[in-house]
Amino acid sequence: QVQLVESGGGSVQAGGSLRLSCAAFGDTYSTQCMGWFRQAPGKEREGVAAIDSDGSTSYADSVKGRFTISKDNAKNTLYLQMNSLKPEDTAMYYCAVQGCYLSDYGGGVGYWGQGTQVTVSS
Repeated sequence: QVQLVESGGGSVQAGGSLRLSCAAFGDTYSTQCMGWFRQAPGKEREGVAAIDSDGSTSYADSVKGRFTISKDNAKNTLYLQMNSLKPEDTAMYYCAVQGCYLSDYGGGVGYWGQGTQVTVSS
């Protein structure tokens, strides 16, 4: 089993940046592929980004070119650099181990953390 702890959320104005971090503990062998999903109030979960064991990345169209996912295997830490933030990016962001592809993220299978809130004001 793996435990995931997110940090780095906050409130920013549109156009600003945030960097989310996710520390993984426990069975980190299972964290070769990781990703992020988000959920806004009243909306379904949305896969945001994923990274596989080779470092290949995939992104939702809504964040492509603005967000960057990366992973430090030595530190067992996943990151999400978010630039040019928009009000529609406002959501709870979750670090997760759900697979190696973007389409794996946002479902009910796997592990995820407690989430970190991102709020973007216009």
